[in-house]
Amino acid sequence: MEDLNATSKTDVIQAKKTALVVIDLQKGIVSRETAPYSATQVIQNASKLVNAFTEKGAFVVLVRVSSIDGKDMFKPNTDLKMNLPQFAEGWDSLAPELANVKNAHVITKRQWGAFYGTELDLQLRRRGIDTIVLCGVSTGIGVDTTAREAYHHGYHQIFVEDAMTASTKEEHDFVCEHIFPRIGKIRASEEVALSLR
Repeated sequence: MEDLNATSKTDVIQAKKTALVVIDLQKGIVSRETAPYSATQVIQNASKLVNAFTEKGAFVVLVRVSSIDGKDMFKPNTDLKMNLPQFAEGWDSLAPELANVKNAHVITKRQWGAFYGTELDLQLRRRGIDTIVLCGVSTGIGVDTTAREAYHHGYHQIFVEDAMTASTKEEHDFVCEHIFPRIGKIRASEEVALSLR
């Protein structure tokens, strides 16, 4: 991966036009093995961003995936055999560090992306938001799908590389090197926090 701090890419991020969208930092997902960053590192960096955005009065969206019984989730025919997941008690609860964020809007999704079948676009547009800062788990699934949906909806995007992670380093690096640069900007969490005005 390119050293994100090697050259200054600092942009001013306008708090009133920008939302932080945090994907799937919930108990049943952050308990899994991740790479290149641990779930703990991602939660810490995402929490710092949440604090920075909240301080500036910017809109914070916490996205979680949930289902009562799995029947409302899409089950495509695939080459990879997928069993209906077993949902342990509290699996869809937000990570404790994010559970009580004041004025955060919580979106519940039933699939990989945070736009389809949710009110996310409505909530952003009614607030005049044209840019989203995206982070969470997993880089190549929930974050990537949401990013592609945001691109189709016409949003500018900033991807926080050290506040997201995947099941493998290869998956994370592929998306960050080949997909995200085509649809937005990649930055480090500290840089985003410092750029927020």
